[in-house]
Amino acid sequence: MKRITNKKWNEECILPIFLAFACCLLISSCRKDAGLGGNATLTVYSEHHGNVIINHIGYPDTVFLKYNADEFPGTKPSDYDAFFVGTPREEFIKIEGLKTGKYFVYAVAFDSTWSALGARVTGGMPLKIKRSQRDDNLTVRIPLSE
Repeated sequence: MKRITNKKWNEECILPIFLAFACCLLISSCRKDAGLGGNATLTVYSEHHGNVIINHIGYPDTVFLKYNADEFPGTKPSDYDAFFVGTPREEFIKIEGLKTGKYFVYAVAFDSTWSALGARVTGGMPLKIKRSQRDDNLTVRIPLSE
């Protein structure tokens, strides 16, 4: 059995340990955590058949955000990390203070012009806020359907 001295152990083990630590640090520092606490502003327009939907007093548009996601998480409010309710008679919902990262944006609205009774419409899409956009005002149009 070969015995390794302390000096030999230091020379053989320090470099791999250091490299493993450096790789872990590099990987964890590159991760983009989406969510609130940033400087990006998102203005969301909900559209049904190409027409922007105006927020109603009794049924305002609602936008749900799922952080760090690029696939549809579901239709339940509990599937999302945050939601934002539109101001009546406005045609958009403004979401301020977003960080860089991936989001799934899901909108729910009521289109009173669609039929005699109107229709509840929903839709969503993935969105990525890049580092170069971290201080920008971004606009997104979400197509909704019945």
